[in-house]
Amino acid sequence: MKRLIFLLISLICLGSMQKLTAQPKQEVRAAWVTAVYGLDWPRTRATSPQKIQQQKNELIEILDKLRDAHFNTVLFQTRTRGDVLYQSAIEPYNSILTGQVGKDPGYDPLAFAIEECHKRGMECHAWMVTIPLGNRKHVSALGKASVTKKRPAICVPYKREYFLNPGNPQTKEYLMSLVREVVERYDVDGVHFDYLRYPENAPNFPDKYDFRKYGKGRTLDQWRRDNITEIVRYIYKGVKQLKPWVKVSTCPVGKYRDTSRYSSRGWNAFHTVYQDVQGWLGEGIQDQVYPMMYFRGNGFYPFALDWKEQSNGRQVIPGLGIYFLDPSEGNWTVDEVERQIHFVRTHKLDGEGHYRVKYLMDNTQELYDILTEKYYTAPALQPPMTWIDSIPPTAPTALKVEKLKEGYWKLSWKPGTDNDSRNAPTYVIYASDTYPVDTSRPENIVAQRIQGTEFIYAPILPWTVKRYFAVTALDRCGNESTTAAESYSSTR
Repeated sequence: MKRLIFLLISLICLGSMQKLTAQPKQEVRAAWVTAVYGLDWPRTRATSPQKIQQQKNELIEILDKLRDAHFNTVLFQTRTRGDVLYQSAIEPYNSILTGQVGKDPGYDPLAFAIEECHKRGMECHAWMVTIPLGNRKHVSALGKASVTKKRPAICVPYKREYFLNPGNPQTKEYLMSLVREVVERYDVDGVHFDYLRYPENAPNFPDKYDFRKYGKGRTLDQWRRDNITEIVRYIYKGVKQLKPWVKVSTCPVGKYRDTSRYSSRGWNAFHTVYQDVQGWLGEGIQDQVYPMMYFRGNGFYPFALDWKEQSNGRQVIPGLGIYFLDPSEGNWTVDEVERQIHFVRTHKLDGEGHYRVKYLMDNTQELYDILTEKYYTAPALQPPMTWIDSIPPTAPTALKVEKLKEGYWKLSWKPGTDNDSRNAPTYVIYASDTYPVDTSRPENIVAQRIQGTEFIYAPILPWTVKRYFAVTALDRCGNESTTAAESYSSTR
């Protein structure tokens, strides 16, 4: 029966390959930008003004290519193993920036990434590795700046590595202090937590003392799951008190547990690493999850359906293992990724994440070209977080279009009446050759996340010039206003 179910699922995917699923107007298109070991960025050390600029240019090149492919979300690695890529009062700068632990690179990489993402209409989420602290060599290199030296009570050694101890109640407070730095000081759109779990298959993890002290009659397994859930809950509530619109997400192990359709074969989030992710979704202490679904066939489709069915209305964005397209990593062919994108859209999950951005930049097996030519041919807006706020902003008014010179037009409008300066709306520009402009069609989106009340329209190719325009307001939770439309032709 399980084989029959999987066969039916596969036939659905193959059938959808014959007819491209329409591109949704709202969809997360995310890429992980990995800084640890310089896997994706940076390649250059910031040791002089010229090399600082070169390091910045390397990130700009990545962001430009993501924008050109209509990605809308960048998961920018902000904390790795007890070190960070922003100016912190708690942990030192990662040595990947300059070649030296704790050395200021001469600019703030997180602030720079946020600014450059926003310029391109993309969200920037601070991707933070949480529980692991690195091996002995790494911890030794951090010296007195390591949390293992500053806060030894919340750190434990295990299998030649160090970890924060999820069983110590002070661990969640320490992690929240890092999150607070990021959320209060930076205009991030989200905080994204990685390795928020116990090490895999860790029956001898050194937490017996804490279990005796805090277990309160629970089994060890349930106590450990409760510890991770309490960290998730504490951070989620803390972020929402600071800035309700900042998205809180994790990238859990890709299979939650066995499903009625297929077995996880003993490797899953619930039992192996003590992540009760569907419990988090049910409690509403996640806005998004990016399950690491780096599997093919029956390792992907039944479990993707399970995430969707148990989402409680929260956003599920499967992480796709595009690194397996590299022959040195695996033996995938690009049609596997295409089938997974079709499946995500057919079953109305909320988008997909691509791990890692290097394989997009390298156009591995022509994946980047395939995305731009077949799947991401038009922009996409972010799905709204209606559980935080479902009220759209008031619409802009009085849209005017003024011709400046050949090939350039100035759009201007009056803002709505929204007063919340912290959650001030940005604007989406639409254009088409028909009136009124159909704002339900993603191919009519010209630009998004426009701040201020002016926009210069300058199409690269003269034959792509559009005749009519419309503008909507978009709040930080993704709610879109009604339309301010121009009522006459101005570009021809």
